[in-house]
Amino acid sequence: MRRRAPSPPSPLPQRDGVDPVRVRLPAGDAWATVRDHLVARLAAGPGVIDGMLDAGLIVDVSGRPVPRDMEYRPGMFVWFHRDLPAEERVPFEVNVLYRDEHVVVADKPHFLATTPRGSHVAETALARLRRRLGVPTLTAAHRLDRLTAGVVLFTVRPEERGAYQSLFRDRRVAKEYEAVAPYDPGLTLPRTVRSRIVKERGVLTAREVEGEPNAISRIELLEHREGRARYRLTPCTGQTHQLRVHMNASGVPILGDPLYPVVTDPVAAGDFRRPLQLLARRLEFTDPVTGREHRFVSPRELRAWSSYDAWAQ
Repeated sequence: MRRRAPSPPSPLPQRDGVDPVRVRLPAGDAWATVRDHLVARLAAGPGVIDGMLDAGLIVDVSGRPVPRDMEYRPGMFVWFHRDLPAEERVPFEVNVLYRDEHVVVADKPHFLATTPRGSHVAETALARLRRRLGVPTLTAAHRLDRLTAGVVLFTVRPEERGAYQSLFRDRRVAKEYEAVAPYDPGLTLPRTVRSRIVKERGVLTAREVEGEPNAISRIELLEHREGRARYRLTPCTGQTHQLRVHMNASGVPILGDPLYPVVTDPVAAGDFRRPLQLLARRLEFTDPVTGREHRFVSPRELRAWSSYDAWAQ
């Protein structure tokens, strides 16, 4: 099986810590020009692509502006900067727990996306760290949900990213989460939950279905008081929303969850109250490049446990 050649480096610099958009012209299409393909693919609105081409904002691999009449060539790459959406600043900091020439380990706050996606672009942990640390090559080795806080691993050198990503793919990372949820004295703990979880594109929630389990989580009770409990959650797999689904299925949905057990109305922009009470507390692994043993722990507190009234107001 022939490997696809690596993509060429971008001729455009990052902007606000965000990479330019790269478009590869696919084989099999019958467009006359690059312009025609971009108009059809990007659905940017009448005149937008023509305006960008006329302004020289779309470039080829050499950084030369693409003219309107450039012939369509399958396999060709073009780049441009997207217009960044208006984003509400997340008023919490990304804390750096560790940094060397290979990795950056950060403690991400609730509400901040890990990497650019959808309407969250410059207001992401990756973009913030690139700007702050001056490391444009920084990339994420894995992701946490935007609503989940905690420890995230980033890589410094593009050629080493695959080695760190393989740690997660091959389950060679010890991960431990913490959650605050209702206390159920009738729930037998510790317990290991095994189920099959599917997450369909365009659907907000994941769901459990019949079939071979693809999601395994261990749930332990750490302590409880006043009808609430603090739980240690250990995922053995990495399905989308796995811990949230398994806690909900166990009858103790995580406090502040806007999706489980029911989907709630979106909160207003700038409303950062009542964050999801889920924290990626610990990340532990053997560095595949240096051989060092790493153990990183978030010092964050879940407010529904430390100060419930302040969290619930």
